[in-house]
Amino acid sequence: MDHPTYAAPRPVSPAGPHDRLAVALANASFLGVGYLMLRRRKLAVATGLVTLVLVTLLASVAQSVWFEVVVLLWWAALIAHGWLLAGERVPQAAMRRQRLIALSVTVPVLLVVGLLRFDASRIEGSVTEARQKGDCPRVSKAQDEVWLGHRVVAAPPTAHGDQTVRACKRLRTADSSLTTGLTGDAAALKAGFDTLASVLAEPGHKRMVEVTLNRFLGGLPGKNPCHTAAVTDWLRQRPASHNALDRSADVAARTAPAALVGCGDELMATEQQEGARTRYQQLLDQYPSDGLAAKARTGVREATLAIELANVRSLLEDSDGTQPEYCSSPAKYSGAAPYGKGTNRALFYGNDKYTNKLPARWRTTDPAKAVLVVCADDREYGARVQTCLYTNKYVRSPKPVTFRKIAIPVKVYELRTGKRVVDTKVQIDGTSCPSVLHYTAYVDRTPPSKVYVTASDADVRAAFSSLIIR
Repeated sequence: MDHPTYAAPRPVSPAGPHDRLAVALANASFLGVGYLMLRRRKLAVATGLVTLVLVTLLASVAQSVWFEVVVLLWWAALIAHGWLLAGERVPQAAMRRQRLIALSVTVPVLLVVGLLRFDASRIEGSVTEARQKGDCPRVSKAQDEVWLGHRVVAAPPTAHGDQTVRACKRLRTADSSLTTGLTGDAAALKAGFDTLASVLAEPGHKRMVEVTLNRFLGGLPGKNPCHTAAVTDWLRQRPASHNALDRSADVAARTAPAALVGCGDELMATEQQEGARTRYQQLLDQYPSDGLAAKARTGVREATLAIELANVRSLLEDSDGTQPEYCSSPAKYSGAAPYGKGTNRALFYGNDKYTNKLPARWRTTDPAKAVLVVCADDREYGARVQTCLYTNKYVRSPKPVTFRKIAIPVKVYELRTGKRVVDTKVQIDGTSCPSVLHYTAYVDRTPPSKVYVTASDADVRAAFSSLIIR
């Protein structure tokens, strides 16, 4: 038995027929208007949420070309999906009305997108021009014009601008560190150059790094030559990085000689002779052919003489009439005159009873004016001069008394070399056998068996003259 067949009617959209092009154009607005035209509210909300997530990611964390392509593919998918959903034939009047509605929504959106992309391109051009000139203030000023709209429709260009702004911020930090480094702060110099190197490693920032480096190098030489010398020392020791930063070594080589000599002069003026000599010698070691080498050699000699003289003074201090440390640990003062013909002025220490009787022209208290250092010990009995007999009311028979010269052990050092030139006993002569012998007796009252001669100032001078006058 044959059953009758019926043609099922084609389902009709609840909203009535819609033109494919109108729905596709409406979806091109990115606002889901095409789905709203089809009364697909849930679909409009769902696709709207996806669009919102994608745009948010594009404007914030995924500011790259590949993600922008993802968003464009989603846009194309919305257009294609709207075209497929709207498949009805629409009367001409309805079609025209729907297309006008779609265009009234989509055209303003696309126009705004186009204008924002154009403006973003202009801003990017300004940022690029400023970056190529190394002008960070202009970079920041240009990038300050960017707002959320630019970030949504032109994420990669605005992201590049943000990257440049961040690089400029790091360069400002490096500039601050390098400014501190001009005081000789090695840690600040390292921090500054490390930051410059990290920014230089990023494409497109070479000129900005060069401007920052130029500003730092333009601060050399600084007002304080010792600070400048410390900076040039650090730059000279910095390992080569084989990039634009290595230019600092050339500037250091041109700046260092004058800084080293200037630092040496400043240290000499403040009586820091050791440091001064180190700086002068550093110039001779590192830049022996420099025009300041002769001045540095003079500085080394002057500093050395000052160091030697200061050392001699310290060894001669606090003698209090006794022999100072110099007498056991002599040192040289190369600036002293050599021990030679004529009167050789001396510094006398020990046995003041006799050395104080020497002429003033033989003596000095200033090591800078002395030729000799004479260290005298306590007196001893010297050579026999004469023996005489003495008696008193306590002695039954005369007692012989031998008169002896005054022997003073002396060590004489040439100050110029610190070498001992004389080690002897000076024999001071004098009168003997007086008619009355004065003495002190503690046990018995007999005269002593030996006594010193009585020396006059002339006798003392005569004994020491062979040491002083040649």
